[in-house]
Amino acid sequence: MPQLLPILLRKELESLQVLEQSVPQKEEITSKSTQDPASLTRGKDNAPFRKLLSVWPWKAKNRGNKQQAEVSLLESKLPLFSYETLAKATDNFHPENKIANCGFGTVYKGILFNGQEIAVKVLLNSATGMINEFTNKVEATSKLQHCNVIRLLGCCAERELNMLVLEYMPNKSLDICLFDPEKRDVLDWSRRASIIQGIARGLLYLHRNSRLKIIHRDLKLSNILLDRELNPKISDFGLARILESNQVMDVTWRVVGTFGYMAPEYALDGIFSEKSDIFSYGVLLLEIVSGKSNSGFLREWHYTLNLIGHAWKLWNDNETMQLVDPSCSSESFETEISKYLHVGLLCVQDSSTERPDMSTVISMLCGEIAELPRPKLRLGLRVGLSETEFPQHRGDYSVDDFSITTVDGR
Repeated sequence: MPQLLPILLRKELESLQVLEQSVPQKEEITSKSTQDPASLTRGKDNAPFRKLLSVWPWKAKNRGNKQQAEVSLLESKLPLFSYETLAKATDNFHPENKIANCGFGTVYKGILFNGQEIAVKVLLNSATGMINEFTNKVEATSKLQHCNVIRLLGCCAERELNMLVLEYMPNKSLDICLFDPEKRDVLDWSRRASIIQGIARGLLYLHRNSRLKIIHRDLKLSNILLDRELNPKISDFGLARILESNQVMDVTWRVVGTFGYMAPEYALDGIFSEKSDIFSYGVLLLEIVSGKSNSGFLREWHYTLNLIGHAWKLWNDNETMQLVDPSCSSESFETEISKYLHVGLLCVQDSSTERPDMSTVISMLCGEIAELPRPKLRLGLRVGLSETEFPQHRGDYSVDDFSITTVDGR
């Protein structure tokens, strides 16, 4: 009965009724996102989506004073590309120009008339909640300017298609480079350390230094893109949320993201903050150093613990270096690698208050903080969640790459 709903849930439903719709089921997205964009719009010429964009608000909530800041997408003065321009750039979205399929659509490589290479991300608004996805991506990304954050060049909203135009990243995503047997050799320790630091700087920018205080909520290897020099750039802001400048955290009824990267407080209680992003960053760090995926650790490597649990065990046994990817392991860098693993474990502590902020993380990585605190793991903590334990009532999830595991930390 409505009167029995918790106050927090009722407020969330009222304030997010428009903003946070159900995330599409994976099979629904996949079946639609693989279609040819040109074929979807052939013979259709609906009214431009621009008018809708001009009035569609993206709300940043402050529960203290209940103020709502509405930001019009058109106020960002983001360049709007025509459908014809992007169709020509991608050779009418030819399959050979397809870079990747993602949860909400397809990414194509394109070349503009001036020779500039671009990436065109096609989001299909026919899927449930896709207008929200498109709005979030445009609003969050349009104001970001940092060397470790992907740059949004423009957007297009015509013929029932919503498209983002992004800078082109020739080395694709970090997971492809890290797990490809041929490509991973270029990731020696110096390069991996540079990538880890770059992601940290980009995340610090999102949390503290950009015009908006942004919580990414879906930080993972596939959302880290690499440019020609293998510099990392944080991408994909479809699940990002904006906090007020004085707001520390927020709570949502719809927990969305990727299993294996979710902080415990977010996965179980819907609480998200800088510290939930930092947990995801810690998982990334462990994956980069080990060369193994947290989500596929048990399945592929036949361990009884996932990557986080395995790292904790090795730490307690003073055998942390056994976690390091042999292709980047080096005695000359052993001290530095051990320090990075130490920082990663600090980031994935179960208590959000124990995790360092990104400014502190960078200081630790750069050696500005010599003495690092000992990571804390409460006895009996489960590093990961079993399928039966996960709160299924929270609705739909964005699951591009997931693993649900039960692990006892030591």
